[in-house]
Amino acid sequence: MEDTLKSSRKRLPALLATVLAVASLSTTPASAARDSPDGLQGARALLRYTEQGIPHILAKDFGGLGYGYGYAVAKDNICELANGYLTLAARRSAEFGPGGTGNAALSDASTNLTSDLHFQQINDSGVVERLVAQPAPMGPRREVRDIISGYVQGYNRYLAEKGPDGITDPACHGAAWLRPITDLDVYRNVYAVTTIAGVGGAADEIVDAKPSPGAAPVAATPGTVARIADGMKSRNGDGELGSNGIAVGADGTASGHGSVLLGNPHYPWQGGRRFWQSQLTIPGEFDVSGGSLLGLPLISIGHTANAAWTHTVSTSVPFGLFEVPLVPGDQRSYLVDGKAEKMTSQTVSVEVKQPGGELKQERRTLYSTRYGPIVGSFAGIPLPWTTTSAHSLRDANATNMRVLNAWFDLNRAQSTGDLVDALKSTQGLPWVNTIGTDRAGNALYSDIQVVPHVTDQQATGCGTPLGRALFPSTGLSILDGSRTSCGWGSDPDSIEPGLFSPAKLPLQQRRDYTLNTNDSSWLANADAPITGYPRVVGDIGTPRSARTREALITAEEGIRDGGFTTSSMKQTLFGDRSRTAELAASDTAKMCAAFPGGKAPSAQGPVDVGPACAALAKWDHHYTLDSRGSLLFERFVLKLGTVPGGPWSVPFDPAKPVTTPNTLNVANPAVRQAFGDAVAELNAAGVPLDGRLRDNQAVTRNGERIPIHGAPGAVGVLNVTTPVWQSPGGNVEIVHGTSFVQVVGFEGQSCPDTSTLLTYSQSTDPTSPYFADQTKKFSRGEWVRGRFCEGDILRSPALRVVRLR
Repeated sequence: MEDTLKSSRKRLPALLATVLAVASLSTTPASAARDSPDGLQGARALLRYTEQGIPHILAKDFGGLGYGYGYAVAKDNICELANGYLTLAARRSAEFGPGGTGNAALSDASTNLTSDLHFQQINDSGVVERLVAQPAPMGPRREVRDIISGYVQGYNRYLAEKGPDGITDPACHGAAWLRPITDLDVYRNVYAVTTIAGVGGAADEIVDAKPSPGAAPVAATPGTVARIADGMKSRNGDGELGSNGIAVGADGTASGHGSVLLGNPHYPWQGGRRFWQSQLTIPGEFDVSGGSLLGLPLISIGHTANAAWTHTVSTSVPFGLFEVPLVPGDQRSYLVDGKAEKMTSQTVSVEVKQPGGELKQERRTLYSTRYGPIVGSFAGIPLPWTTTSAHSLRDANATNMRVLNAWFDLNRAQSTGDLVDALKSTQGLPWVNTIGTDRAGNALYSDIQVVPHVTDQQATGCGTPLGRALFPSTGLSILDGSRTSCGWGSDPDSIEPGLFSPAKLPLQQRRDYTLNTNDSSWLANADAPITGYPRVVGDIGTPRSARTREALITAEEGIRDGGFTTSSMKQTLFGDRSRTAELAASDTAKMCAAFPGGKAPSAQGPVDVGPACAALAKWDHHYTLDSRGSLLFERFVLKLGTVPGGPWSVPFDPAKPVTTPNTLNVANPAVRQAFGDAVAELNAAGVPLDGRLRDNQAVTRNGERIPIHGAPGAVGVLNVTTPVWQSPGGNVEIVHGTSFVQVVGFEGQSCPDTSTLLTYSQSTDPTSPYFADQTKKFSRGEWVRGRFCEGDILRSPALRVVRLR
């Protein structure tokens, strides 16, 4: 049963001696009363909801924490969660037919059928069961198993209480595919998350792989290399996943002690790859607050009483390819050290709904070598399975269930030293950097995660021609699979064979600042470059993105101008300053004013620039809602990305990585046409050239238009919002961008000074009051006050308690 109430604002001093009395559902405050000494009155979990529907989950043990978490997250997101479990069970085609678009939260499969074949292969293989069966540290530790078991029970309780017909979200109201889940469903979700950059990102390539007897091997041409390199960019912050993390230590704060952390992951705004916010507390034992990836009942990004951390997508490549020579006359056997080995085969069968509603079995036989599954292409480039060779993909995360232990240990950390210990002891983070701070004033950057042991020398000596051409620019290895000596190496202190030791991966602790915005580890601090790490981890001495340059300049300016506070860090993020505009907007305005007859060249012929020149000349180079001309500049910058040789007159200088390249080459005809094409694009969309951003960039929730500030990463704005351009209309939706954002400060006070915002809000249910409330706050540049300490929770004017017995 549930008991829901509101408390008065009276401060209750001690956690174990204070809880709210049971009352009926009411919108009026109820008086606070002392509870039993255990603080739970026999309940398994207590959910204390504060502003914006954020639950602070209190329990006596880890099973109770999971129980409360499962119930609360299901209440907010049951349809999205159930859609994920349907995907993991390989039942999308049976329910929705073979088409559709798969489920981008769990793999890059392009259709329901491909998704089902991919996940059915994983399920049939039993790999998840084997990983979970291992003792810690390779398998989940006892506390993690208890959390997940409790989560499953809490989720199932909510579903049983409501039933399919009681679900208010129209996305699954009354759906036959709503079902109870098991612990295995949750572990399968974990496996999908860890392998999303490897086998999950290659689902189509694996499922569609088949012998092509007449095909020729792919050649290592510049075009092939360039196309694969472009395909790799999507996993390094240029696609759906990216982030900013800025850690300021004591020497960079205004007070000269403590620290400030900005965590700003850029994630999709739709679908299941989203965050959900909560606090998890076992009095005296466990207390952590932050955002979780949906369906994973631990805090992914957050803080404890004395430490805070965030993650950014790393440039490390957690997988590699192996080309194997085939036995003449047998396309299903290959040679290793001169000896023939049979490929392993697995026939996968899934049910597919037909146009008439009946179900039909679809079968596919998938093949693997000792290295991993055969792929028929990669990053949009065919890698044909010819009569002479085939390519296999090895995913370093294919044996990683340790990520749960890593997050559990991060959830208990009380210092940056504890954060590092968690990363080193588990080697469980799959494809992310870690940026952290602590109360002692330390700032941390780390790329300690799962990284294949491929040295630069090995990539050269064992690389195929295509591999040798690709590795320097991408870090992707394609090795000779015919020699065991060319397999991944290992270090004595790595947690399992095939991985680099944590000692060989980037790590930096400082007292001023460290940061990452999806470029490599090289410039975590502008004055202290990190070097000496393997190329598979990332590049060194190469141009930084406009967003990285903005972050570095922001950090340096903030420290130089008196040091950071939590308030100034929040203002920095939502100030929406564009680094690309700082470099090029003035020159763009001058170029605009100089076009003969006020007309710019475009692919459609000369176009009137009209009021664009004046707007750009007056523009403050920010992407706030009332800025004029910013949208025109954004569309211009996006087109500059295709200018041959780049749009800058002053090239990149490794000795000046923060300030170069610079100076827009306004004499370049391609630059001039890019501007004209942007003008023509706005004209076609019905967007005024000097229009305000608020009038031309928004999302619509329950029929209400909500203006959104920010811009794509290409314009060098930290607050990334990647919009959907529509003609007519302008930017009518956000694909991905700023998601769960936190600013955490540790100063003299015992309680962390925290502000958060979940830009797309807590719930995916459009009937929920928490479906768009934080989206509106984001539009207004407002934050949600962090309530971590017990007194703050109990003083919340929105306090509402649900007791789960």
